[in-house]
Amino acid sequence: MITNDSLSSEKQKKFDKEAQHRRMPKVAATCAIGTTIEYYDFTLYAVATALVFNRIFFPASDPLVGTLLSFVTFFVGYCARPLGGIVFGHLGDRIGRKKSLLMTVIIMGVATFLVGLVPSYASIGIWAPIVLVTLRFLQGIGIGGEYGGGMVMVVEHAPVRWRGFYSAFVHIGIPAGLLLPLGLLGGLNMWLSEDAFLSWGWRIPFLLSIILLALGIFIRLQITETPDFVAMRTRGETEKMPLVSAIRGHWRSILLGAGGRIAESGLFNIYAVFAIAYCVTQLNVPRPVVLNGMILAAILECFTLPFFGWLSDKVGRKPVFIGGMIYQAILAWPFFWMVNTGDPTWIAIALVLALTIGHASVSGPQGAFFSELFPPKVRYTALSLVQQIGPILGAGVSPLIATTILKEHGGWPLIAVYMSAMAIFSAVCTLFLKHSVDQFNYTENQE
Repeated sequence: MITNDSLSSEKQKKFDKEAQHRRMPKVAATCAIGTTIEYYDFTLYAVATALVFNRIFFPASDPLVGTLLSFVTFFVGYCARPLGGIVFGHLGDRIGRKKSLLMTVIIMGVATFLVGLVPSYASIGIWAPIVLVTLRFLQGIGIGGEYGGGMVMVVEHAPVRWRGFYSAFVHIGIPAGLLLPLGLLGGLNMWLSEDAFLSWGWRIPFLLSIILLALGIFIRLQITETPDFVAMRTRGETEKMPLVSAIRGHWRSILLGAGGRIAESGLFNIYAVFAIAYCVTQLNVPRPVVLNGMILAAILECFTLPFFGWLSDKVGRKPVFIGGMIYQAILAWPFFWMVNTGDPTWIAIALVLALTIGHASVSGPQGAFFSELFPPKVRYTALSLVQQIGPILGAGVSPLIATTILKEHGGWPLIAVYMSAMAIFSAVCTLFLKHSVDQFNYTENQE
C-alpha cells in the first residue's frame, strides 16, 4: 500500500536529485577553474624550466648540463607534493574540503609571483637557484593539497553515475593550465628579442599570477561544503588522524593507485616538458613551432577529457584507464618518429595523439576511479597520497631521466623503452586494484 509519507519521500528524493544535477555544472566549473589556476602556476615553472631556467639560473658551457640541472629543481616540486597532500588532506578530512582548498591556492599563487622576482645567477650567484628551489618547494606544497581537495569536492557533490564525467572537468584544469603559460611565453618569445625575453620577458607571466591568485580566492569562496563531509561531521565521524587511518586501512589501494599514477603523470611530462627541450636544444626546432603544437594539443584535450570520463561511467573506470596505458606503451615509438622529422605538422600530430588520446584516456577517469577507492572520512588524505606519491616516481623524474638517457646514449630509442615500461607498470598496478563504485556509503549522493 502506497502511503502519503512514501509519496512525499519519493517526491523529496526526486527534488534532491534534480537539485544535485542543477548544482553540478557550477561545482565542476569552480573546481576546474581552481585547478586551472593551480596548474598555470605549476606548468609555468615547468615550461620556463625547459626554455629559460637552464640559462638564467644554471649557466653551463654545455646546454644539456644546464637543462639537466634545471630539471633537478623541477623535481623538488614533486618531492614536496606528498607533504602538501598530507597536511591539507588532514585539514580537509578534519575541518572541511573548502577551507583546505582556499589555503592551497594562496600558497601556490604567492610562490609563483615571487619566482618572477628572483634575481639571476649573474646577479646573486648561488643564492639564485637556492631561492628558486625554495619557491618551487612551496609550489609543490600547494599543489599537493590542491588536486585531492578539488577532486573530492566534485566527486562528493556528483551523482554516482555521473562521477566520471564531472570529475573529468577538474582535469581540464591541467591542459587549460598548460595553455595559459604556453600562450604567454610563446607570445612574449615571438614579440621580444632573445635578449629581452631572457632578461625580463619571461618574468611577466609569473608576475601576472597575482591576478589569478585574487580570482582563485574569490572562486573558492563561492563553493559550498560537500554533502558527504557535512553528513560525516554531523554524525561526529571525522577521523582524528586521517593519515594513520588511511594507511592502516587502505595501504594496498594507496600503493597500487600511486603505481597507476606513475605513467599518467610521467608520460605527460615527457610530452609537455621534455619534448619541448628536446625539440629546441637537440633538433634546433624554433620554440614557436613546438609551443604551437602543444597549444593545439592542449585545446583539443579539453574536449576529450570529459569524453573519457563519460566513457568510464558507461563501461567502467578500469577498462578505460588500462586501455589508455596500453595505447601509450605502443605510441612511444611513433611519437619520437614524428617528432624527429622536425616538421611542424608531424610534431603537432605527435603531441595531439599523445595528449588528446593517450593522456586524456587515463586522466579523464582517474579522479573518480581513485576517489571511489576510499571512504569519505579519509578520502581527501588517501586520494592526496595516491595523487602525489605517484608523480614523484613519474612526472617528477621523467624529464630528468629522459635527459640523462639522451646525454649518456645520445638517442631516443631507450627513452621510448622507458616510456613503454612506465605505461605497462601502471597498467599492471591498476589491474590489481579492487574497485567498486558501491563499496562505500555515499550518503545523499546515491542514485
